[in-house]
Amino acid sequence: MPELTATPGQTIGPFFGYALPFERGNELVAPGSTGAIQLHGTVTDGAGAPVPDALLEIWQADTNGAVATSGSLRRDGHTFTGWGRAATDADGHYSFTTVKPGAPQGSTPFITVAVFARGLLNRLFTRAYVPGDHLDGDRLLNSVAPDRRHTLIAEPDDVGFRFDIRLQGAEETVFLRYRGQP
Repeated sequence: MPELTATPGQTIGPFFGYALPFERGNELVAPGSTGAIQLHGTVTDGAGAPVPDALLEIWQADTNGAVATSGSLRRDGHTFTGWGRAATDADGHYSFTTVKPGAPQGSTPFITVAVFARGLLNRLFTRAYVPGDHLDGDRLLNSVAPDRRHTLIAEPDDVGFRFDIRLQGAEETVFLRYRGQP
């Protein structure tokens, strides 16, 4: 029997546009729903150039801090799914229609973000924290160097929150590694 060698988690793309986007995948709630906001931003590379072919996934709690248990690829237009997927456009911009996440007492609200992009052998994970006084007590955020924490905090704007992602270089977004992740 021939010896099998390890292979990367992904082949070098971009191939995301062919298999992964799906209808209304960026809508965790329907646009115009009560409490609907936009989480949006731009993905850039180490030189600051937009990445036009990245794919982002988000997971989050609802406004009460409850994690959805029925998120799926089927969107019915009114049920909060807790999960979404969006591709970047030619300018590296992405957008999700969602709600401001809540958190149980003593917790910090955030949105988990995964980034898939060309040249990455495995996806990257980060968090988009909702700004506010509650950030002072978050253990993970406080474990990050003070001069880098701002890369994890979304900025409020007139439609919701802006969260730009820099893949490398100056002002690189802080990325996380989870147990069991290569």
